[in-house]
Amino acid sequence: MKPLKRKKYDDALEPLHAGLIDLQRWIINEGKRVVVILEGRDAAGKGGVIKTIEAPLNNRHVRTVALSKPNEQERGQWYFQRYAAQLPAAGELVLFDRSWYNRAGVEKVMGFCTDEQYRQFLVDCPAFERLLTADGTILVKYWLAVDQAEQEKRFAERAEDPAKRWKLSPVDIKAREQYAAYGKARDAMLKATHAEHAPWFVVDFNDQRRGRLDLIRHLLAYLPQRAAAAPPLELPPLAGEPARERIPRRFLVASGD
Repeated sequence: MKPLKRKKYDDALEPLHAGLIDLQRWIINEGKRVVVILEGRDAAGKGGVIKTIEAPLNNRHVRTVALSKPNEQERGQWYFQRYAAQLPAAGELVLFDRSWYNRAGVEKVMGFCTDEQYRQFLVDCPAFERLLTADGTILVKYWLAVDQAEQEKRFAERAEDPAKRWKLSPVDIKAREQYAAYGKARDAMLKATHAEHAPWFVVDFNDQRRGRLDLIRHLLAYLPQRAAAAPPLELPPLAGEPARERIPRRFLVASGD
């Protein structure tokens, strides 16, 4: 399948952005707490789809969580503790760019946790998520799937482009050799943690534009109880002539034109 052209992508995205605005209005008006987890291999496209979801939304009511590796104090905490602190308040949508599922993925494959910690996570995670959803939190989990050849192509682009090079970490480079191991860990994770109250959905992200559209369409269909579009606002007329902004010239930034 040929990559989706930019014009076609933009045309398809416009109504989806309108749908996301309606979805956010419903979340705010109804005081919903919504968590969307984005997991996947390195370079799968998690950051891109998160930016696409956030783009039309009121940033006071949407938040992205992308935690760095735990510090010494956090390593001594209950494993879910630092993630629980990032959960949404009423009327808020939180997007996790990786999440507590690090333990079932990178930590397991790269040896950053013990086998006992990994096995305990697979037992504890469903119980943790049941507590969240039983208290009213809506939890939706996406795995972004990408083939190894496409992943290598994206790694090469990042390595060559100074604007993208920061996205490659030493762990990412070392993890390239573990493609099959990540697949095995993913399968075990999906089997142990998929549930009706906290389902997993897999989205093909070999074409990132198509993947973004598919994921957003699915999210809007999965959470269908959205508020009606807000009516247009009627602004009262100004009294008198519009005023000009008075700017002290010594503070004015020079135009490049």
